Amino acid sequence: MTRHRPMRPLAVAMMVALMAPGMAFGQTAKERELEARIAQLEAQVQALLQSQQQTQASVAETQATVAATKTQLDEVRVAQGAPADGKPRIQGSPILTGATPGSVFSYGGFIKLDAMTTDTSDGAIGDGSAGRLFYVPATIPVVANGAEPDTDPYTDVHAAFSRFWLAADFTSEGGDKFRGFIEADMFGGGSANLGNEVATNTHGVTLRHAFVTWNNWLAGQTWSNFQDVAALPEAVDFVGVTEGTTFVRQAQIRYTKGPFSVALENPLTTVSSVATAARNNAGGSNLMPDITARYVTKGDWGHFSVAGLVRQLKSGNESTSGAAVSLSGKFNLGASDDIRWMANYGAGIGRYMAFGLGADAVLDANGELHSQNGAGGFVAWRHAFTPQLRTNLMFSMAEFDNDRGLAGWGPGSWAAVERAQSFHANVIYSPFPKLDVGAEISWGQRSLKDDREGDLKRIQTTVKYSF
Repeated sequence: MTRHRPMRPLAVAMMVALMAPGMAFGQTAKERELEARIAQLEAQVQALLQSQQQTQASVAETQATVAATKTQLDEVRVAQGAPADGKPRIQGSPILTGATPGSVFSYGGFIKLDAMTTDTSDGAIGDGSAGRLFYVPATIPVVANGAEPDTDPYTDVHAAFSRFWLAADFTSEGGDKFRGFIEADMFGGGSANLGNEVATNTHGVTLRHAFVTWNNWLAGQTWSNFQDVAALPEAVDFVGVTEGTTFVRQAQIRYTKGPFSVALENPLTTVSSVATAARNNAGGSNLMPDITARYVTKGDWGHFSVAGLVRQLKSGNESTSGAAVSLSGKFNLGASDDIRWMANYGAGIGRYMAFGLGADAVLDANGELHSQNGAGGFVAWRHAFTPQLRTNLMFSMAEFDNDRGLAGWGPGSWAAVERAQSFHANVIYSPFPKLDVGAEISWGQRSLKDDREGDLKRIQTTVKYSF
């Protein structure tokens, strides 16, 4: 049996002494490896910090260079009279010197040349009058049957309907929007009123619009709230569908909220005598303003509008009331066609329709004032052959109820206007943007209560450049 002898102390000590250096050597190598790794990471972090500092310094230097360059550019622009913001200006100094700082100025208009040859059955329209410049049915001559003069056609050429407008717009820090707008043309009522055609062909300036808006409010002169300008067809003539359209520009205060609008407008009553059919303006007699209201709905299909009018009719100490309604709109028929139309009816609608063809009221032999009923409308078809070439066909009419039951009706009463109507056809070509060249043929007729009629035939051409 083998017996194990215990290890002697000397042997144990020698074994420990031999193993200790190996254990110590292994621990030191691991630590050195980790320390090297830490040193490497610290070096990378330091490099990143130095790179970031260099980048920040570079950015700061670039920003300083840009700022200095902008300052130099502004100095050059100021020296040259150009604005610092780089936007185009008409002049270096402010245009709106009296406006709120930050207001934006705009300007526009068009130049329009009209040339027309007219043939009227019952004599010539007065030279230099409005009817020689555009289609005004009230100016078509009507004489006794069998007394028609032998009148040759006559030609007129003018640029009186050229116009311009100026506007100033401003939006406050609180979001309030303001606009001042003024527009004028050179019509002036015709050269017979202001100007001449002898040498210089001067014309008077006509105020068309002059108003200010503040958000939903409008104050000043512009289109009547009773009128739907968006329904008017594209005519070579100034209006074309004169009989059937409402057409008034006047001073007013208007409030608009979404599709609804209401206005208090300048009052004026036109009055005719039942005995003679002679008409006059009862200027200054009205006390109450005309009240108008409108609703409009629109979409990709076009638009529809309904408007109402309530007014006081007054002449001297006599007064009565009037009310009228107007329906209008535009219906798109595909990409190349649309229908535009209007229908009007009311008592005392006279001066609001057909350029005042009929009177608002009639004064009978007893001195009593009666509102006169009137109705009118138009329909127009527009077709675009190409984006540059289009045509328009239009029919327009208006008629008035001359009450033969009024006191004082007599032979002279039969001279009152009963009806007017017209047809128009045109072709308009735009060879370049903003440039229109067009030609239009028109036929119009004015009829009196006694069945007398006067006809108008006209060929008109135009060149129009908008800016």
